[in-house]
Amino acid sequence: MSSDTRTLLAAIVGSTVAVTAVVATLFAGLRGDIAEVRNDLRRLDDRLRAVEIEFGKVDQRLATLERLRLPAPDSAE
Repeated sequence: MSSDTRTLLAAIVGSTVAVTAVVATLFAGLRGDIAEVRNDLRRLDDRLRAVEIEFGKVDQRLATLERLRLPAPDSAE
């Protein structure tokens, strides 16, 4: 094997290792970003659930107030 062939093979192997390391680093960063988005969505879901619960309580209170303050349909005439 000539020295030119060895140099070419070394360059190809070195480039392959470097590209593999860069791609692996990019995927690791992407996985971290995806995990962060998941956490944000979970927090948003928790907050939305809390708003739904509180809205349900307000709706229930309003229904109670409407029953107490509105005249019965028979007495409207």
